[in-house]
Amino acid sequence: MCGRYVFWNPDGIRERYETKSMVSWEPSYNITPGMINPVITRQSPNRVVLMKWGLIPFWAKDPKIGYKMINARAEDIEAKPAFRRPIRNTRCLVPCDGFYEWKRLTLEKKEEKIPWFIGLKDKSTFSLAGIFDIWKDAEGKEILSYSIITTEPNFIMAKIHSRMPVILAQKDEDVWLNKSEELPEILTLLGSYPAKEMVSYPVSTRVNSPINDDICLTEPLVVK
Repeated sequence: MCGRYVFWNPDGIRERYETKSMVSWEPSYNITPGMINPVITRQSPNRVVLMKWGLIPFWAKDPKIGYKMINARAEDIEAKPAFRRPIRNTRCLVPCDGFYEWKRLTLEKKEEKIPWFIGLKDKSTFSLAGIFDIWKDAEGKEILSYSIITTEPNFIMAKIHSRMPVILAQKDEDVWLNKSEELPEILTLLGSYPAKEMVSYPVSTRVNSPINDDICLTEPLVVK
């Protein structure tokens, strides 16, 4: 599962993704489901679009279903009703500078969940594999929403959680956005990212509250 992530460099999004469009968006160190965030779509050239995290299928009767659709499992994505059309036709990149996951530990005979921050060793912005859909209400108002695809964990993530988000290599981003790419080729990109390029460490439980949103959330936990 991927339920929280970080994007602290919106000013660099235009250069990183070679897009001419831009949106007004503040850095966030605690992005939670339901928030409106920038994603990258392919519309000749790439375009930055604000979307809601939690995919609402175009056929949904109630938009609240999106809170159950923040993630899509890579293993069965082409079969699930909510995801089988988006994985073929409406893929996107989710800009990310790191994400959080909670590790279950038994401390003093009590089970606790300790948050960990996971990112790249070089601290660069990377892309999570995303899919999106467009839902319309009774008045025809559109809501664009997205889901982050998850896969089996690599060596680092397996110590923390049983799932991890799909991180795309930068060289594969164009393939992912290409609407004409065949589905079998797309599905080959949904593996786990090389652990040797990643870093992970425990952080403060302050991240548990969506109210907290500052750079200190990403700093290593100091045990006194």
